[in-house]
Amino acid sequence: MLNIFELNKSPEFIPTVSVESLSHFSKSEYTVFPGFCDVHVHFREPGFSYKETIKSGTSAAAHGGYTDVCTMPNLNPVPDNKEHLQRQLDIIYSDAVINVFPYGAITVNEMGQELSDMEDIAESVIAFSDDGRGVQSEDVMREAMLRAKDLGKLIVAHCEVNSLLHGGYIHEGAYARAHGHRGIPSESEWRQIERDCRLSLETGCAYHVCHISTKESVEIIRKAKAEGADVSCETAPHYLLLDENDIEEDGRWKMNPPLRSREDRIALIEGVKDGTIDCIATDHAPHSKDEKSLGLEKSAFGIVGIETAFPLLYTGLVKKGEISLEKLIELISVNPRKRFNIPLSNSYTVWDLNAEYSIDTDAFLSKGRSTPFEGKKVFGKCLLTVCDGKIAYRAEEE
Repeated sequence: MLNIFELNKSPEFIPTVSVESLSHFSKSEYTVFPGFCDVHVHFREPGFSYKETIKSGTSAAAHGGYTDVCTMPNLNPVPDNKEHLQRQLDIIYSDAVINVFPYGAITVNEMGQELSDMEDIAESVIAFSDDGRGVQSEDVMREAMLRAKDLGKLIVAHCEVNSLLHGGYIHEGAYARAHGHRGIPSESEWRQIERDCRLSLETGCAYHVCHISTKESVEIIRKAKAEGADVSCETAPHYLLLDENDIEEDGRWKMNPPLRSREDRIALIEGVKDGTIDCIATDHAPHSKDEKSLGLEKSAFGIVGIETAFPLLYTGLVKKGEISLEKLIELISVNPRKRFNIPLSNSYTVWDLNAEYSIDTDAFLSKGRSTPFEGKKVFGKCLLTVCDGKIAYRAEEE
């Protein structure tokens, strides 16, 4: 039996499901969702294909039920002009198995000093971001917002005040103090969000905050929305499901921003519930095995997540009664599409919600294997992902 998941009991999502494409599965009941949409992924190409490629990244995304993704610009070359962007677009056109919408950089080479060729690349990018780096200059960010507003594009910001980092690599909290690690203070995130929300209100620019992790960030964004700023934000599954009390002495637990306190995690869940947090994005950030095997201090920042996001969130939030299944679909499909103007078309994903298994990184299609959720028991298995009417992923015959 096919259960077509309803969106607010409206006909906006009525896919053309091919029953034949499911005929080799032994289960009798499936749930069909609109294709998931991730507005924050790192597919590493061009420049770092040993970590991930457009082909492996989009294959992994389809395995996770995603039909649309937005790729961050920390690449080589950085997509800060037409020539650099075209190298990425050519690979997307050739190798992507789902829809890929690239970001353009806010500044040249993401150095935060000179604005990129925003006007020249605007038609080919989903939005502008310097993800991986915060724009340190208020004047540069103000000018970027003014230009983005004229171009009808979002500014999407990784918020981090460099002068407050002090060489930290995990949250400045109880775990860091107990184990002698240098910490990253919460203020390094929320202080720049505070500045940018003020600039968004001043300029009228549409502004989206990446991967928020602190209780102060939630409150600042909540207040900015109440004041009329055109502001939205995302968090990631790991910030909703883990905190510093879960950290182990392993590179799998190192990401930026870091896992914060229990109080921060609870505030993020409340922000999801009350609508302050608009989207859940994965910040899928693959690295090589060598880069993630150097411990907390020396491993690269970033974990993979696009193949595990839905089962983790379904198991950790929906099945535990924190949010409804409809709310989860709003967060990973409906809301990001609305905010970033990404159409659904005939894209959907089919799941067996009763399937229980342990996360096994050897089954990943991503080149990345580093996740703190290795071995975790979850519910929900993706059987089929269809993007624009074409099969992007189908599970092996049972």
